[in-house]
Amino acid sequence: MTTPWDRIHGHWSSRTWLRTIHVATGVPIALISMAAILGLGALSIALAWTVFVPLVALLILTRMVPLLTWLQRSRFAAFLDLDIPPVPPLPRDGSPLRRLLLQARSGSVWRQIAYHLVIGPLIGAVGFLSGVAAWSACLVAAIITVQLLIAGGGWTTALPAAAALALFVVVPWLLRGITALDTVAARALLGASLNDDLARRVEILRESRAEVVEAADAERRRIERDLHDGTQQRLVSLALNLGMARTAFTDLPEPARQVIVRSHEEAKQALKELRDVVRGLHPAVLNDQGLDAALSGLAARAPFPVRLSVDVPERASAVIEAVAFFVVSEALTNVAKHARASEADVTVRRDGDVLRLLVRDNGQGGAEPARGSGLRGLAQRAGSVDGTLRIDSPSGGPTTIEVELPCA
Repeated sequence: MTTPWDRIHGHWSSRTWLRTIHVATGVPIALISMAAILGLGALSIALAWTVFVPLVALLILTRMVPLLTWLQRSRFAAFLDLDIPPVPPLPRDGSPLRRLLLQARSGSVWRQIAYHLVIGPLIGAVGFLSGVAAWSACLVAAIITVQLLIAGGGWTTALPAAAALALFVVVPWLLRGITALDTVAARALLGASLNDDLARRVEILRESRAEVVEAADAERRRIERDLHDGTQQRLVSLALNLGMARTAFTDLPEPARQVIVRSHEEAKQALKELRDVVRGLHPAVLNDQGLDAALSGLAARAPFPVRLSVDVPERASAVIEAVAFFVVSEALTNVAKHARASEADVTVRRDGDVLRLLVRDNGQGGAEPARGSGLRGLAQRAGSVDGTLRIDSPSGGPTTIEVELPCA
């Protein structure tokens, strides 16, 4: 149960003095911030006829504003025990000039400048003047009261004593209101906005998804390696032994020879199916020789002629190459199953940080992602790395599948 003493003690706890220090330190920090920002702005305006000086001033400003914001966030954390979440950093891709212009156009930077130039100095000035005036008036009233008591002022001491007591009670509430207003402004202007939080969450989800995709690709490579080095070698040895037995034991009874023949054929068929499975998981040639060699193998195994053109001067990451390979593989499989095509064209080229795939066939067309899981799988696989997929398949053909995969 809260007693009156608890209320008085809470009213005059250390937090009151910390609020006083917070209000007092706000003014010099605000003056420093205003002088720095306005000085750079005046320099840019005065030398606007040049290009170099405004760019340097803009560069200094984009570096200085986060420093000033950090100073203010440290003040709130030290005196008010308030943690203001920092603004997420902007992406570091692109040229330095592009990053500089992106920072200059960022809403978070201008929100911070608004606090440093307007809101912070205004609240700091009001808080400093009102706080200092209130404490000064309280001190003066207390001194007058003491002087009157010493001089035997009688009832005349009641008025300054009452004023000192009233100010002694009111000042903590005044400081609490000022710091509360400053806290609201700082959270809104110095911290991360809702859009910043959403962007940060999207970036976290993107990174998590990329890690999942990389982990899945690494697991497929491990399974392919284990099957290739273990199970496939045992099947090769089994098929070889059965073939030797089929050739050597020609004098066995016919039923026994038929068992060996069937076992040999089944072992070869199992070996072929296992190789197809291994190749479908993750072809070793993709890691060793790249996308060109892996797609050449796909084109050679297709049941129809495939014209292949690959122009990739710089290899993409292993995940992107794997996605590109499986997209082309699934597209050719769909062509073989459903398109009734006599030929197909596959074009792969890299334009900057984008890998472009084009698969076209002369089949009957009419392909719709909503009607088949294969095309939906293509879209999902491309989307797993922030890629895009477009399908143009009018009735009667031809069908064109365009895929763009980011390499960065």
